[in-house]
Amino acid sequence: MLRLVVQSAKIDPPLAPLPRPCMSIDFRDIKKRTRVVEGNDPVWNETLIWHLWNRPLENDSFLQVTLQDMGSQKKERFIGLATVLLKPLLKQPSEVLFVKDLTLLNHSMKPTDCTVTLQVAHMSNQDIEKTGAEDHLGITAREAASQKLMVPGSTAHRALSSKPQHFQVRVKVFEARQLMGNNIKPVVKVSIAGQQHQTRIKMGNNPFFNEIFFQNFHEVPAKFFDETILIQVVNSSAMRYKAEIGRFQTDIGFIYHSPGHTLLRKWLGLCQPNNPGSGVTGYLKVTIYALGVGDQALIDQKLLYGTDDTDIQIFKSAVVPINMAYLQLFIYCAEDLHLKKHQSVNPQLEVELIGEKLRTHMQTQTDNPIWNQILTFRIQLPCLSSYIKFRVLDCRKKDCPDEIGTASLSLNQISSTGEEIEGVYSGFLPCFGPSFLTLHGGKKAPFRIQEEGACIPDSVRDGLAYRGRVFLELITQIKSYQDSTIKDLSHEVTRIEKHQNRQKYGLCVIFLSCTMMPNFKELIHFEVSIGHYGNKMDLNYKPLVSSTPYSPVIYDGNIYHYVPWYNTKPVVAVTSNWEDVSFRMNCLNLLHFTRDRLKANLDTLKSTRNPKDPALLYQWEKLLRELAEDCKRPLPCMTYQPKATSLDRKRWQLRSLLLQELAQKAKQAKPKDMVATAEDWLYRLNTVLPEPQMGLPDVMIWLVAKEQRVAYAQVPAHSVLFSPAGALHSGRLCGKIQTLFLQYPEGEGQKDVLPAHLRVCMWLGNVTDSKDLQLLRQGDTAVYAEMYENQAKYKDQWGQQGLYHCPNFSDVMGNKTLPMTDFQPPLGWHWQDSWTVEPQRRLLLDIDINKSQVLEEVYENQGRDTRGAWGPAAIPNTDVNGQPMEARENVKCPQGWHFKKDWVVELNHAVDSKGWEYGVGIPPSGLPQVWSPVEKTYHSCRRRRWARVRFRNHGELSHEQETLSFLQLGLAKGEEEGWEYDTFGSKFHLNPQPQSRFRRRCWRRRLAPNKDKGIAPIFLLEGSLAMDLKYHAGKEEDSKTWPWGLDRQFRDPQRQDTRPPNLPFIYCTFNKPHYYQLFCYIYQARNLVSNQILTFQGPFIRVVFLNHSQCTQTLRSSAGPTWAQTLIFQHLLLYENPQDTKESPPLVVLELWQRDFWGKESLWGRSVWPPMVWLDLQDRILPPMRWHPLVKELGKEEGEILASCELILQTEILAWGLRNMKKASSPQLLVEFGEESLRTEPIRDFQTNPNFPESESVLVLTVLMPTEEAYALPLVVKVVDNWAFGQQTVTGQANIDFLQPYFCDPWAQDYMHPKLPTLSEKKHQDFLGYLYRKFWFKSSKAEDEYEHEVDWWSKLFWATDEHKSLKYKYKDYHTLKVYECELEAVPAFQGLQDFCQTFKLYQEQPKLDSPVVGEFKGLFRIYPFPENPEAPKPPLQFLVWPEREDFPQPCLVRVYMVRAINLQPQDYNGLCDPYVILKLGKTELGNRDMYQPNTLDPIFGMMFELTCNIPLEKDLEIQLYDFDLFSPDDKIGTTVIDLENRLLSGFGAHCGLSKSYCQSGPFRWRDQMPPSYLLERYAKRKGLPPPLFSPEEDAVFYNGKKFKLQSFEPKTPTVHGLGPKKERLALYLLHTQGLVPEHVETRTLYSHSQPGIDQGKVQMWVDIFPKKLGPPGPQVNINPRKPKRKASEHSGHRYELRCIIWKTANVDLVDDNLSREKTSDIYIKGWLYGLEKDMQKTDIHYHSLTGEADFNWRFIFTMDYLAAERTCVQSQKDYIWSLDATSMKFPARLIIQVWDNDIFSPDDFLGVLELDLSDMPLPARHAKQCSIRMMDADPKWPYFIQYKHFSLFKKKTVTGWWPCQVLDGGKWRLSGKVKMSLEILSEKEALIKPAGRGQSEPNQYPTLHPPLRTNTSFTWLRSPVQNFCYIFWKRYRFKLIAFMVISIIALMLFNFIYSAPHYLAMSWIKPQLQLYPPIKIFNIINSLNTSNASSSILPTQDPNLKPTIDHEWKLHPGPTNHLSDIFPELPAPGD
Repeated sequence: MLRLVVQSAKIDPPLAPLPRPCMSIDFRDIKKRTRVVEGNDPVWNETLIWHLWNRPLENDSFLQVTLQDMGSQKKERFIGLATVLLKPLLKQPSEVLFVKDLTLLNHSMKPTDCTVTLQVAHMSNQDIEKTGAEDHLGITAREAASQKLMVPGSTAHRALSSKPQHFQVRVKVFEARQLMGNNIKPVVKVSIAGQQHQTRIKMGNNPFFNEIFFQNFHEVPAKFFDETILIQVVNSSAMRYKAEIGRFQTDIGFIYHSPGHTLLRKWLGLCQPNNPGSGVTGYLKVTIYALGVGDQALIDQKLLYGTDDTDIQIFKSAVVPINMAYLQLFIYCAEDLHLKKHQSVNPQLEVELIGEKLRTHMQTQTDNPIWNQILTFRIQLPCLSSYIKFRVLDCRKKDCPDEIGTASLSLNQISSTGEEIEGVYSGFLPCFGPSFLTLHGGKKAPFRIQEEGACIPDSVRDGLAYRGRVFLELITQIKSYQDSTIKDLSHEVTRIEKHQNRQKYGLCVIFLSCTMMPNFKELIHFEVSIGHYGNKMDLNYKPLVSSTPYSPVIYDGNIYHYVPWYNTKPVVAVTSNWEDVSFRMNCLNLLHFTRDRLKANLDTLKSTRNPKDPALLYQWEKLLRELAEDCKRPLPCMTYQPKATSLDRKRWQLRSLLLQELAQKAKQAKPKDMVATAEDWLYRLNTVLPEPQMGLPDVMIWLVAKEQRVAYAQVPAHSVLFSPAGALHSGRLCGKIQTLFLQYPEGEGQKDVLPAHLRVCMWLGNVTDSKDLQLLRQGDTAVYAEMYENQAKYKDQWGQQGLYHCPNFSDVMGNKTLPMTDFQPPLGWHWQDSWTVEPQRRLLLDIDINKSQVLEEVYENQGRDTRGAWGPAAIPNTDVNGQPMEARENVKCPQGWHFKKDWVVELNHAVDSKGWEYGVGIPPSGLPQVWSPVEKTYHSCRRRRWARVRFRNHGELSHEQETLSFLQLGLAKGEEEGWEYDTFGSKFHLNPQPQSRFRRRCWRRRLAPNKDKGIAPIFLLEGSLAMDLKYHAGKEEDSKTWPWGLDRQFRDPQRQDTRPPNLPFIYCTFNKPHYYQLFCYIYQARNLVSNQILTFQGPFIRVVFLNHSQCTQTLRSSAGPTWAQTLIFQHLLLYENPQDTKESPPLVVLELWQRDFWGKESLWGRSVWPPMVWLDLQDRILPPMRWHPLVKELGKEEGEILASCELILQTEILAWGLRNMKKASSPQLLVEFGEESLRTEPIRDFQTNPNFPESESVLVLTVLMPTEEAYALPLVVKVVDNWAFGQQTVTGQANIDFLQPYFCDPWAQDYMHPKLPTLSEKKHQDFLGYLYRKFWFKSSKAEDEYEHEVDWWSKLFWATDEHKSLKYKYKDYHTLKVYECELEAVPAFQGLQDFCQTFKLYQEQPKLDSPVVGEFKGLFRIYPFPENPEAPKPPLQFLVWPEREDFPQPCLVRVYMVRAINLQPQDYNGLCDPYVILKLGKTELGNRDMYQPNTLDPIFGMMFELTCNIPLEKDLEIQLYDFDLFSPDDKIGTTVIDLENRLLSGFGAHCGLSKSYCQSGPFRWRDQMPPSYLLERYAKRKGLPPPLFSPEEDAVFYNGKKFKLQSFEPKTPTVHGLGPKKERLALYLLHTQGLVPEHVETRTLYSHSQPGIDQGKVQMWVDIFPKKLGPPGPQVNINPRKPKRKASEHSGHRYELRCIIWKTANVDLVDDNLSREKTSDIYIKGWLYGLEKDMQKTDIHYHSLTGEADFNWRFIFTMDYLAAERTCVQSQKDYIWSLDATSMKFPARLIIQVWDNDIFSPDDFLGVLELDLSDMPLPARHAKQCSIRMMDADPKWPYFIQYKHFSLFKKKTVTGWWPCQVLDGGKWRLSGKVKMSLEILSEKEALIKPAGRGQSEPNQYPTLHPPLRTNTSFTWLRSPVQNFCYIFWKRYRFKLIAFMVISIIALMLFNFIYSAPHYLAMSWIKPQLQLYPPIKIFNIINSLNTSNASSSILPTQDPNLKPTIDHEWKLHPGPTNHLSDIFPELPAPGD
């Protein structure tokens, strides 16, 4: 693949305002985009990937880089482009191409100052395996859609049938990450088409689920694709209204049309639809499959849980920028909302988008409601739904509203992602209108396979009936949140009135022919309508000439009927009023013209099957020339069109760009992959073709019988719309003859019966453009008023007296009309002549007119009289139903017929000898229910049947000419009055009969147009020809019944015709007929469906052309019937102009019929195509014969019909044997090719050896075959079983339709004959070598040395997940290949059918989905054989092998069952209990007690060994069952392996080739023979001399070349146990020969209950050891890894995690104490993910005022850990009553939560820390270094300062600080830090170093002491003053300090002011010392001592002062001396 890293760009000069640049890169027609960023120096660092598939890089490969500004207001602003040549990558594929500061070019291709920087790399498969499959979570949903798998030419998807079929949806939920919320318990709810599923409840923000849900469907594909998948993540612990965390929704069609029908391991961005500002609320990793029959589920080989770099990169994109948008629907009004006649409705519009429904307000009692409301939807872009659905409801019934009509808008048609165009086009948001949207209801059209290239999926089917239109507008806005989803339009809506301006349109339809009809016994007519106009059921509109005259249907002489219009063609004219949409239709028709020409040229290209045909290149050049010519034709500009909407302008831009691009591509195209390239162009044209704003409803043509609409044809209005701009702007069928195949509505009509084949000419346009309307080149238009005069015979007189309530004047069906005098000509017309009588001979035609003979019958009836004698009954002559008839003697022979025999009594029934049958008459009819041939006394009536055959006279005229002459006859003698007579319910006749009681005659009057009024006169024929008042006055009489028992087709008493009958009829008369001949060359037919019925039983071809049909001869049963017959149709009569016929000839319908043994005919398929028309025989050339598809019901192609020329070829057949023929006793093979056949001798001992005898195994058949392989007949292989008495029956047959793979050139030098493998050992090896091998494989001591290191599962994980597996230095010597499919499906191994192929045999009799009855094993070779007998004959391809004696071969079979994946659930809990059963022949192995409980992904790790006889027991059937305790076990699925193919294949599939030849250890050589012997056998099979080894065994001479061991092993391997040099060298050579390596294959399981649907996969392999080759090799130990007490690290280990919580810091403080201080009572919770039951807590650290807390607390967790898978395993019962424990795997993840303890309220959550033990960040050493960036999943810092990650299982122990985080305001922030020690110990180490939980014993390793915490309990009571001071000091310390400073300054100032005068006075005065009394002095001393005593308290108060040693107080010597001087008598103080 090609990998591009878009790094950055520089825009210079800078743009203002700031641009929003986006870079788009184009590579090989696939364009991808980066996300949009902001700024002049954008940085993306985004990776884009292109898959190269099978197209490697070429010298001229390049990338085109375009930089554009997406923020421009009008449209995207182009900045620059550049081209990056990829040639350097071709020279050095492993290098990375760095492109730095690449200069961009402007529009003029001149350099700019803008640059871009990129990296390009070419990655091989090996690189991809090393780096892992990358997927970027950061790409937007739009980019995800654009990066879908797109391969040019791969746009043709597999066509799905329109029948219901089996589907399956799987949703696997892996894990979620970064879910928003604190302390949440998430659960995932999955709703698939309304069916609810949910996961188990988990804990934490990053839960791991690993659960899968299945949902099965049996549905029509279109309906299946329309179902939705809703995935919600819900917090189960929250209230319901706020529980939803986020959701993701899509429809199943989006999944099914994704690559592989799968979203594989995709991260979904979750969002809340009701909270637009929340953004992404988390990520969910899922895999979603949507599988149909035959679809294979993609294999996911990754481990369940992984933390490698690529996974982190996926997860750690900053956000998933999902573009949210608001889709606003402006609902203005609606019109013509009719549901039932004469009843108004209460309409309400409902809009649905992705399951969300919004409704407008209800309007009351109106057909034209005005809503003027806005409905707003919030959607993702691109929207994951395909359609917006509209329903208009009649809400008169509130609980159950009636649906008036529905409509739908495809989002693909009203928006664009920009992927349609290569280059700078970026698409547009959804928009629509203001425009009308047509509503439909009622009966629906049947499902059909769509026309090739149709881009509108049929998932939304509306009804057929027009139910009105809705006028609306749609706008999408990105950033304007609407506060309500439904609100009224407050502003004026005048701006949209210009779109409602109406113009008058006219629709004219000429009906030319109607053929291929079933037998309608009633009169039929056609009704044409457009909208409600022309619908005669709707009386709200003016009546129009929208119906053809009534007509009978006539037998065409074969099996069909037709309408006898001949030269008088009916015409209808419908006028209607619609808005002007011509500007839109002109553009659409121009595109259709381009598309149609491209498709026609492509079809011609495809029909040329021979790639060497010289016409191929000419046709390709013609296609390119015409495509370029069409694409250069400009579309009508929408920019300045006043009525064009925003969608019109944007689609015009899109279409114009696409046409420019296709024109450029057509110029540059080369003749390579022509069909694929043209199909891609056609697909892209089809994507822009649909027009959502059509406005004009489709034209509907209904076939009406019994006044019921029976069948319809739907014609898009634009295809017949006229444009004054020219023919290219008009509809392609406007004014041209077209063929319409009518069809029944859904659920009606007979199967495989066409209602009618109609040819019409249509014109639709503005009536102002119809002035010179001339649809056909000839024909005269005539308009007639028509009415019938009725009379009855009353008392033998004709008159109106006996009519009773029957109207005197009526139309042809008996509806009342007015007398002739009351008819008024319409406006613009006048009467041309007077009323004349003109019998409608078309209604009088004999229905048997085209039959050559007719059987006539009359029943003679008798009854008993009173005496018991038989006499004539009351009605003596009746038909079989008892209706009265003429007496047989009165029945005359019509003109042109004759009788050969007279009336005879029918005696060949259950009658007596005279032909009578007897019965008892039962009232009211008087007819017996049962007739008996024996007379009884109680019988009251009897009858007998008289019959005679009437034959047609062989005249000069053909049947058609006779019919024509009858229609053109004038009135004969006696017919002047023109009466038509009715006799006992038969058709009317011109000749009166004695029994006639009623007669009528037709009066007609021709109308002529007035002077020219500027429009076609027929569009003035509006309204009734009579006055409405008179019409309504006579309406009561109209509803009465007729008096006579007239024919029911003329009068239905229960029918009420709502159409006024007084309307004229328009005819187009052709006077000059033209005669043609049709030659139809029919050669042969063949089947296309290989797995169904392969034989045509009694096939014949019926060719139908208009009202003529012929049949070919009927052949015997054949797989490829060949008629080689020409059918000639003479005297074909066509009335239209020959030029019209040449342009639009009638279609030839060719039908393939089968006739069984009883003569019953059944239709197999139809083929329709236009014939070549030659008007001048001189120009005639023989047309080339082409394959024409035979189409069965629902449009499914199942066959072809063709012709060819011949050449002599020889076919050689290898007949190997027959298999699984359960009822065969002595079968033989019959090979047929055309008329040639060959058969083998019977297999006599079929039960013991089902192979053909050696002498009969090679058959040579020389046949005549066409030169072109495409025209070759199929090769038919039949198995004929021989029974006793010479009986032979065909028990099975196979058809080989495509013989191309079997053609060969036997003279080619490199051609190799197929050879049989040698299956018996030749004992030529030396004895020592045998012993050497024997003892190698007996060694078991060496194996034990490896036991602690690796096992077979290690090899499997190396193969599936290399970068995650544990390292092992020798793993390159022990590789394993894991195939994601069956071994037979690997392309390199040719289905293991290189020796002989397996052909499935089917029953010969036709049955739907014929079961397989057996298999034929053989091979074919076809090569030219010389016609000259003397020329050398080519050598035979299949030789006779002596090795056939090795069969049947006894074998030992070892079946290794590894595991199963994604099994279908069978139990109510969504799981199953699978176990394995093996069946081989009559042997059955397996034990239901060995089931794996409660799992969909069981790991079996089992080996089954059984013996068998191949080929008698060749089919190994592997069955998986679900164990049930009470009910029978359910079969999950089955897969079958053909062991014979594996044994016979030359690819060595019987035992996979190991990578190395190990003599010991867990990977020992397991084949029977060493590599040297295998190489010798392989050389023998290829016809090469045996290999010659050198004496030193380090070189070998093989296939003419010398190979040295040194070239394979540059260094001598140091792996222990490798074999000798000879074997290693032989093994290296074998690995180069393309043999099957040691492998694990993945087989799909299937079930009979859901045929073709994947029921899960099973991974396994099979070894087959023929016993004649010696003893088998050693078995492979694949026992599953399980966590065990004493085990190696690689198989599983019981671990103990010790987590010591030391302390916390900076924890959030959430409580307030009495002093209003923040505090928290902190404690820690911890548990291992998945082991929530073992949750542990620390003690509580009370009253933390700083967020710090000390714990010294130990958590101990025990877990079972699988190191290879990096997951923990736990088994536990879901419920108490569960029988078995469910095993679950989950990541080893430690969750630490910090909580605040509260007594009365719930505890407060403070923060969480989640650590993945296998990939965790290194802790910080100090709390200051700990930050939330340590947990960042996608660090934006340079690598050298990123936080490193490590695995605790490797590091064993770690201590440090980790951050805790909490969700605050939608963002995660740091909420605290935790210091922990983590230590992981094995179970053995934990026993050696025991430790207790918390601080309990044994408290060691290390010893945890209780933390020294300040005892804050009751502190307020113990020292209130201290606490009071502390509180005040802490709160007011700054104020207190300021107060104290100010106080001290103030005191000092006051003291200074106070004492200053005294000191000044004393210093100035200097007074002498005065003596005081002694008592005063004594008091001074006392005061001195008191002051000293009081000062002794100070040291005890100051903790900083230390106490003195000397406790005696010493006075200052100064004052003491003074006192002694004054008072010498006083004692000293020290005494």
